[in-house]
Amino acid sequence: MVRRTWFAFAAALLALSGCGGAPQTAGGSAPAQSVLAPRPAAKPAAPPAQPLVATEALSTRAPSGSLVAILAPLTGANAERGAALVAAAKLALAPPGSPMLEVFDTASTAEGANAAASQAIAAGAAMLIGPLTAAETAAAAGPATAAGVPMLAFTNDTAQAKPGVWTLGLTPAQQVRRLVGALAAQGKTRISAVLAQDAFGQAMSTALTEALAEAALPPPVIRFHGGTIQSANATMREVSDYGSRRGPLDAQIKAARALGTPEGRKRAAELVKQPVPPPPMDALLLSDFGDTLHTLASLLPYYDIDPPAVRVIGPAQWSNPLVAGETELKAAWYAAPDPALRGEFATRYEAANGASPPGLADYAYDAASIARALVLRGEGFSMAALCRPEGFAGVNGIVGLQPDGRVRRGLAIFEIQRGGATLIDASPDTLAAPGI
Repeated sequence: MVRRTWFAFAAALLALSGCGGAPQTAGGSAPAQSVLAPRPAAKPAAPPAQPLVATEALSTRAPSGSLVAILAPLTGANAERGAALVAAAKLALAPPGSPMLEVFDTASTAEGANAAASQAIAAGAAMLIGPLTAAETAAAAGPATAAGVPMLAFTNDTAQAKPGVWTLGLTPAQQVRRLVGALAAQGKTRISAVLAQDAFGQAMSTALTEALAEAALPPPVIRFHGGTIQSANATMREVSDYGSRRGPLDAQIKAARALGTPEGRKRAAELVKQPVPPPPMDALLLSDFGDTLHTLASLLPYYDIDPPAVRVIGPAQWSNPLVAGETELKAAWYAAPDPALRGEFATRYEAANGASPPGLADYAYDAASIARALVLRGEGFSMAALCRPEGFAGVNGIVGLQPDGRVRRGLAIFEIQRGGATLIDASPDTLAAPGI
């Protein structure tokens, strides 16, 4: 069973437009051989996609023009999170040869983030790490882009992404793209969705539509529910096309019984045992968690939406052990960072700070490590250097910065089984892998 600290994970994912979606924060299983597609027999000893763990410092002093500034909420509502972000960045830049790090307080507000970015740029910062929330990112992006200073923000709101501003948070698009790639590898290309009528559901809808178009697969059938039992039931019935699947069989049973003969009754008994034809889809995406997910999960067997004919897929929040205990979700998939990958970072962080790192700290460590890697290689913080095709090996797997500000991540695939979730497809170690 894959174990995680659910509270830290969920706290950063609930507000889509706030902080970045955080990766898992503790525990994990050993890497598993993929059951979805062939994987290389062994990794190269030093693959080009792993600059974040580089140790080949060119000198013991960072070159001039490599000042890195972290914009973090040291005061205000998110001060505790801000302290963890700064601690993680300092940990990444502790080795010799790292660029100098200066800290600027955003005060947990958009106005504070704008002022912090301006102050950092005036101090000579060549790269900005942070800020934390979408609102702060939008405010800090103005000074950063005007000065041509790249910014690696921690939000998962891709609306803030633009050339020169990258959003490092875990996004619905990253999760859905990975799931679509895994499904396509098994020949499952007809994907439907029953989603909540909220911001997260809309984001999952957009992600699914774009992922299927990018993979040149048929467009999805997407329906939204209003959160009530009645709405969930009606939406699931519609998407599964249950009336058309069940109707002809019910008509035959009724006609056989209407004969009133032994042969008719025998025929009706035989028809009752016949399975209902499968739904018109290979996979079904759900966006809910909590009580509404329990309702939707209970409807799956009622409408004969069963694996392996239909694979149910969902968001990384399903790593919650309570979700993994849903018997109706057995064999369902979700894409998320593999918590086993962050073990070394978590150990180092706890040794330095006396506490386990919250999930958001991973992004600060990755951002600072990217800065360090580029300085060690003498590449500077140009667009070409940041968007290197090989990507970067982050705490939670490979990370690729795209020229438009979006970020690609190599997520693992987990399957909900009896007793918990199991890793069935390890995180890809190359950006060329399907679904990244």
